[in-house]
Amino acid sequence: MDSGEQVFVFEEVAKRKERDDCWLLISGKVYDVTQFLEDHPGGDEVLLAASGKDATQDFEDVGHSDDARNMMKKYYIGEVDSTTVPPSNKIKPQTYSVTQKDDEPGFLFKILQFLVPILIFGLAFGFQFLGKKEKTEA
Repeated sequence: MDSGEQVFVFEEVAKRKERDDCWLLISGKVYDVTQFLEDHPGGDEVLLAASGKDATQDFEDVGHSDDARNMMKKYYIGEVDSTTVPPSNKIKPQTYSVTQKDDEPGFLFKILQFLVPILIFGLAFGFQFLGKKEKTEA
C-alpha cells in the first residue's frame, strides 16, 4: 500500500450508505460509487443494499466482467483498516418447515377406498351365487 493512499476505518465506510453518499467495501478496498448509482446496470438499489457492510461476497456472487472490474479503478478512494472490519458472519441458510397441505384424503376416505371395492366384489359374488342357486331350484 502506498503511503499516499487513504486508510479508512470500517465505521466510516459503513456510514456511507445513502444515495448522495455511497461507498462500497470490496476486497479491502473502498470505492465511492455515489456518481455510479444511476449508471449501474443492476440499478442503484443493488449498490445501496451492498453498502454499509463488506460487499465482497455480494460483488463476487454476481460474477462481474473484466470490464466492470476495470471500471472500479475509477471509483477507488482507498483501503480499509482490516483490524476495524468486524468478522463476517457466516450466513446460515434459512430453514423452512414444510407442512403438508390438506390435499391428502382423510382417514375416512382412505377406508372407503378400501371398503367400496370389497363391497362391490361381495355384491357381485352374492348375486352370482344367488343366481346359480335360483337356477338349480327351478
